[in-house]
Amino acid sequence: MRTFRLDSTMWLPRRLDEVFAFFADARNLETLTPPWLHFRILTPTPIEMRVGARIDYRLRIRGLPLRWQSEITAWDPPHRFLDEQRRGPYRLWVHEHTFAERDGGTEVRDRVTYAVPGGWLVERLLVGPDVRRIFAYRQETLARLFPADPRSGA
Repeated sequence: MRTFRLDSTMWLPRRLDEVFAFFADARNLETLTPPWLHFRILTPTPIEMRVGARIDYRLRIRGLPLRWQSEITAWDPPHRFLDEQRRGPYRLWVHEHTFAERDGGTEVRDRVTYAVPGGWLVERLLVGPDVRRIFAYRQETLARLFPADPRSGA
């Protein structure tokens, strides 16, 4: 199985605890997911984020309705967590989120390792561009949600 990887890093002018708290609330996944995916969490909220927590979603990829389930496989607040697809459209989906204090704010890193049915051709023509577009939307949304705090001077 051939795997692919997306790495995304951004800096937010906010405290680590504030940024991590946002990511620790599973309901915010809907905010960070582009509207064209019609993403909805099916698991009743609030969801206790911890190792072993499973979250069910509904979404549309290129118009096709899909169900997705992820499991939290690492939980190390406020520095890191990992979610892995247990059921969904990918052959493999492992998403590592890391958070670190940097320059008076928080560096947010995403590393996604994934594999798709159809291999490199499907990844290059369809999946790769979609994944990059989704993470670009995520970064734009985070920048809008976490502007510099005027009280901090950041």
